[in-house]
Amino acid sequence: MTYPIFNSVVNRIEADLKKRDITINSFRTWHEDRINATGLEIEIDLNKKTNYLKALSINFDWDRFRETVLAQELEGMEAHPFLQDDNKVETSISPVIDIEVTWLFDQKAPHPRLAAQNGNYRLSVASEWMEEISKEVNELLADDDIITRWHIEVEGTESSKYLSAVNLISYFQYTLSDLNTLNEVHEFVSKRLQELLVKSNRVLKIADQTLESQAA
Repeated sequence: MTYPIFNSVVNRIEADLKKRDITINSFRTWHEDRINATGLEIEIDLNKKTNYLKALSINFDWDRFRETVLAQELEGMEAHPFLQDDNKVETSISPVIDIEVTWLFDQKAPHPRLAAQNGNYRLSVASEWMEEISKEVNELLADDDIITRWHIEVEGTESSKYLSAVNLISYFQYTLSDLNTLNEVHEFVSKRLQELLVKSNRVLKIADQTLESQAA
């Protein structure tokens, strides 16, 4: 199954990222025909920008239903394959794009309050700096009306546990309604990507400042 609109957006995102001074660890699209879905996964290396985070992950989720609705709304899409299907999907779903942004903390960083090692008390210490970061990030992203949560993974024994993953995740959603051409879609997504990268950099600074101050 092909997604001409989404694939063109992916190409625009790739071109925009190549113009920036960033290191891309991975850039891949995925398709799951069984659930009529597709997406783009990007991972940006943060090792040169901070001592406490290792990567930024940005995932775009899309599906056949939103592709079909958007194709119906855009000019010049009469030949879109989904509109040629005799069994064309009829849906009232809005053409929105879901974007998951994840800040991956380096749980192995040489920081006394970042890694959870040698006992459960480290987990409670980690919760303190995570709560502080959450408070500031929620204030930063208050106007976005989004969900932000922590995802942690804990390994070890009952007497000695450690954090094997510490990720802060925000879920954004943007509507592509009221756009008339594919070029307008490209420009819209490009602007939203720019905004996300700026906000991501601010979150990175919040995390750095919080961890630095708690280490002092």
